[in-house]
Amino acid sequence: MQSIRNIAIIAHVDHGKTTLVDKIIHASKIFRENQQFDDLILDNNDLERERGITILSKNVSVRYKDTKINIIDTPGHADFGGEVERVLKMADGVILLVDAFEGPMPQTRFVLGKALDLGLTPIVVVNKVDKENCRPDEVQESVFELMFNLDATEEQLNFQTLYGSAKQNWMGPDWQNPTDSIIPLLDAIVEHIPAPKIDEGTVQMQITSLDYSNFVGRIAIGRVKRGTIKEGAQLMLCKADGVFKKVKVKELHTFEGLGKNKVTEVVAGDICAVTGIEDFEIGDTLADLENPEPLPRIAIDEPTMNMLFTINNSPFFGKEGKFVTSRHLRDRLMKEMEKNLALRVESTDSEDKFLVYGRGILHLSVLIETMRREGYELQVGQPQVIFKEIDGVKHEPIEVLVVDVPETTAGKVIELATQRKGELLVMEPKGDLQHLEFRIPSRGLIGLRNNVLTATQGEAIMNHRFSAYEPFKGNIPERNNGSLISMEAGPCTAYAIDKLQDRGTFFIEPGDELYTGQVIGENSRDNDIVVNVQKGKKLTNMRASGSDDNTRIAPPKKFSLEEAMEYIQKDEYLEITPKSIRMRKIYLDENERARMAKKDS
Repeated sequence: MQSIRNIAIIAHVDHGKTTLVDKIIHASKIFRENQQFDDLILDNNDLERERGITILSKNVSVRYKDTKINIIDTPGHADFGGEVERVLKMADGVILLVDAFEGPMPQTRFVLGKALDLGLTPIVVVNKVDKENCRPDEVQESVFELMFNLDATEEQLNFQTLYGSAKQNWMGPDWQNPTDSIIPLLDAIVEHIPAPKIDEGTVQMQITSLDYSNFVGRIAIGRVKRGTIKEGAQLMLCKADGVFKKVKVKELHTFEGLGKNKVTEVVAGDICAVTGIEDFEIGDTLADLENPEPLPRIAIDEPTMNMLFTINNSPFFGKEGKFVTSRHLRDRLMKEMEKNLALRVESTDSEDKFLVYGRGILHLSVLIETMRREGYELQVGQPQVIFKEIDGVKHEPIEVLVVDVPETTAGKVIELATQRKGELLVMEPKGDLQHLEFRIPSRGLIGLRNNVLTATQGEAIMNHRFSAYEPFKGNIPERNNGSLISMEAGPCTAYAIDKLQDRGTFFIEPGDELYTGQVIGENSRDNDIVVNVQKGKKLTNMRASGSDDNTRIAPPKKFSLEEAMEYIQKDEYLEITPKSIRMRKIYLDENERARMAKKDS
């Protein structure tokens, strides 16, 4: 029987997980010598490549000496914590990757806490030791302190540390003496990560991930806990509500390199993909037909934010997208829930509106961006934080916010965070930067990133993670500028925009097609005003040099999807189509808006 090691790579965003997996893949000679490949082999989805982040966890396996090493690459963002929580169940150990300058960050703490709770053995890799100002020894100390604070066991605290640079393809026990390869890391994995613990008994495999193929449908992925699964075997699927269902295994695949290998049986301890099983969910157990014993289900942290998703009913609906009806929207959201564990969807009293619950703005925006690329048109409302009633007291989610910022602008960041009920916990120098830590309500984070980046000329590095529910902290001031709203439909003119520039900042360019009720700019005051940007210049047949000045228009303010989601007010929607993102008032007609505002007050 072959020797197996199952290992997950966990780290904060941008500390080099996917690059390290690349180098391990190269070191194990999966590719032919003459084969072409890109960097970041595992970030194979367009969104992941564009943003430079891992969103979905991936499985690969490499062979080193006589050992098969199954590697699971995990996301670093807390918004995708649902992914991390479920895939750690497949591992026996973790490689904790830490940046040699930044040290452990909020997300490091989040994923490491989950791994230690599951009793996984850690190997610490201090990466990027070739960076300026790096402090590998201090970072190693702070990782030890972090593990101690997270109640790690004696064995876990006795972890192996390696130093190196994944980019430059070396790892070793001493950062001042670079080695010439990444092999010491593979040796450490084989030596220090335990082989899978195999229990005696009948078949058990928990489904922790899923894949989809147009040919065979949904594929269940998980680690065989005990027993052996054979091709063609009859098994019992143990579902959430205590229902047992008889299923048959059509095909079995194990992970080999970047692909999969068809096999006839999979023994306990290995990770495999099973096809032919219908109607399963993540967390279900495949067990013995005669004597089924389900494994405990995966507990996932609750969502902290919700948004209203609705069909696009603006005057421009159906012009740019393929999928525009409420049926399309419902089916797509239900399909997403099957694999996105931290997401929840609820129907509302209206057929075409759905409440979608997620972990944060990034979690929801990745779903929206994926949908618009698939050809969906939809509208979303302002993100709302989920409150809870605990012992009769209103509680709200509180997050730990970490900001690294140049010293000169630290004061502005503290002012912005405290205005939003943030409490400053830590303020210490870190190289040339000031390291600030706050406890802040999740509500206060909506729209904060924009303001902080503006105040620090884009130099602040912000990260946050959910901490706990605490009593409601009181009102937080919202955006204090009103909107400029289009009075009429049609293309806007440079002449009209030029004459209205002193009213505020515009989000549109001359020639853009608009509709009545569309939000086209930010008012310099706190009220909404309706403006006519369609009117052209009255022409006479008299010309005079000098009086016909050319229009000089400031460039429009452009928003990314996340910025627009954070920017809109309660009475506004974001209209999202494959080609455009527009802001609009929920009630396009001015009289109807006034009537509704009276009703609400």
